[in-house]
Amino acid sequence: MPIPDIILNLNCFTIHEKIAYESMNNKELIASMALKMNAPKSVVAVLLETTVATCTELLIDAKTIGFQSFGNFEVRKKDERLSVHPSTQVRTLIPPKLVVNFKQSNILKDKLKDLPHHD
Repeated sequence: MPIPDIILNLNCFTIHEKIAYESMNNKELIASMALKMNAPKSVVAVLLETTVATCTELLIDAKTIGFQSFGNFEVRKKDERLSVHPSTQVRTLIPPKLVVNFKQSNILKDKLKDLPHHD
């Protein structure tokens, strides 16, 4: 199914003063984006799926992904380390692994400063 031409206005995604500290699942995210973009959910679902797939491919290729005014995602290597179980004192070697790291932009950081703290 071809995706119709949609001009994405990322400025329509704003942070509101009243925030519920809850998670949002994929279906709710698609519905929210469709409402803000005035587009059908099926088109938004394909757009979101394509975006996630593209980001995943880039991260697998060890490339950094930057979203202006949001932040950067990058792959980092965590070195191997030694872990000690607190009660048994058994030492375990944890092998090195790759993890995705997110660093927020200064614009996002400033927007989040103005929000009430989650208790």
